[in-house]
Amino acid sequence: MARRKIIRITTVSLLVLLVLVTAALGGIGWYYSNELLKPAEAQPQRYPETSLGVKDKNVVLAESKLTTLRGTFGIVWPGGAAKVGDVAANANGRVERQLLDGTAPPEGTKVRIETDLYDGNPKTTLGLVYSDVAVPTELGDMPAWLVPAANQDTWVITVHGRGASREEALRVVPQLNKAGLPVLLITYRNDAGSPKSPDGLYHLGDTEWHDVEAAIKYAQQQGAKKVVLYGWSMGGAIVGQTLARSSVAAAVSGVVLDSPVTNWTQTLNLQAQNRGVPTWLTPVAEVVSGWRADLDFDRFDLIAHPPATKPPTLVVHGDADGTVPVQSSRDLAAAADRLGWPLRYVEIPGADHTSGWNVATDTYRDALADFLTRSIGVKT
Repeated sequence: MARRKIIRITTVSLLVLLVLVTAALGGIGWYYSNELLKPAEAQPQRYPETSLGVKDKNVVLAESKLTTLRGTFGIVWPGGAAKVGDVAANANGRVERQLLDGTAPPEGTKVRIETDLYDGNPKTTLGLVYSDVAVPTELGDMPAWLVPAANQDTWVITVHGRGASREEALRVVPQLNKAGLPVLLITYRNDAGSPKSPDGLYHLGDTEWHDVEAAIKYAQQQGAKKVVLYGWSMGGAIVGQTLARSSVAAAVSGVVLDSPVTNWTQTLNLQAQNRGVPTWLTPVAEVVSGWRADLDFDRFDLIAHPPATKPPTLVVHGDADGTVPVQSSRDLAAAADRLGWPLRYVEIPGADHTSGWNVATDTYRDALADFLTRSIGVKT
């Protein structure tokens, strides 16, 4: 009897332990699922850097990985924004950057470094004529900016990254406009001012591609015969799914991808490492996210599941990207010939996530110009 009682107690203890472990894993999975799937406006804004005031008309920031990046960046804080130039001085934990536009944040202000330089529309920020247009989609009209140009046959459609906005693309619009290419800067589901997805969650490209398809059809209705898709970060995953699943993918004559997500599992592993979380928990986050948003993470692997439509593609990625692993783009470039994908890869030394243009503007512009000339047939 005593032995049976011990066995029963041990069994119950194991079951309780199993339930507790399962609950803990489920809780962890749910937390990271929220981080991944909840739209940015549903999450608190983070301001991880600190302003240390002004010196000789330079903005002074506390030293960090981001505040020491070379190049031109935006800085934002609650109620303010400015544009700063390259690092002018860096000593004793203080980083000085030239103030290019706006007002410096007061000393002690918590700020965020942004690759987006422009806060506004194409007219107020770039002096370019544009129209506010509405792209009809299955969820309703999605706001977009249309910057017209001489070439009506080939349009560029820009697809911003997760938590960003259509302003992310403003950096490259002057070059595209000078090349004579109309640019349609779109929003997609769950963006501010756009219709929400039925569950209110991001689907990481699995449903957002429908909004890009709608944008292609809109461009065609306005006279476009071909389109170039230009995606940043998660926008790259959305573009990949558009190429793989859209009925109008054949209209895509070129693709530009900046720091693209081409494999969500590798991206989640990197972000787990950044948080000090074991990468063996990535499958837990995928299971929970897959259950909540009906996602198949394998589908996003562009090497294992390349799209049937593979137009000429330019991929730009920084080797210091701490958000989306540069190795994913390296792997795609290495596999391109085997996949039958005409792809050029440009790696920017020292550039973090989507900051290749900011860190090495001339290199970025030259690569884009060469791609547009060789692959699309236009000169910039």
